[in-house]
Amino acid sequence: MATLNKIMVIGNTGRDAELRMTPNGKPVASFSIAVNRSFAPSDGGERREETEWFNIVAWNRLAEFSQQYVTKGRLVYIEGRLQTRKWTDREQKERTTVEIVANDIQLLGGPRGERGSAGDGESGRPVEAAPAGDKPGFDPDEIPF
Repeated sequence: MATLNKIMVIGNTGRDAELRMTPNGKPVASFSIAVNRSFAPSDGGERREETEWFNIVAWNRLAEFSQQYVTKGRLVYIEGRLQTRKWTDREQKERTTVEIVANDIQLLGGPRGERGSAGDGESGRPVEAAPAGDKPGFDPDEIPF
């Protein structure tokens, strides 16, 4: 039986991407994004909004791209896989982190409306991305889930 681990999110970055190097010299970048959801309660009350935060990890050329272009507050599209990681904190407590390991990052907006993207095998420099809302009549509130 086939399996699939894929996640796609669009949100605003919570901080600039931070680039580090592994002991064997591989670049890895990390940052977080906030994804907002607006909904009306089933009891008919006022519409509410909630925010979900995701930790993002990017490797190699995508990490270098992130460090250069992913800045706080920027609207980004992230595609990747979910990964659960266990680690021990300074107080020797076991912790678990769920993060998205990115395999594609697209810049959807920025301070000057710049657009760009990078993915596995990309050069790491921005290229034109498809404009948001390019499908006429598409309303995200009509999605049944």
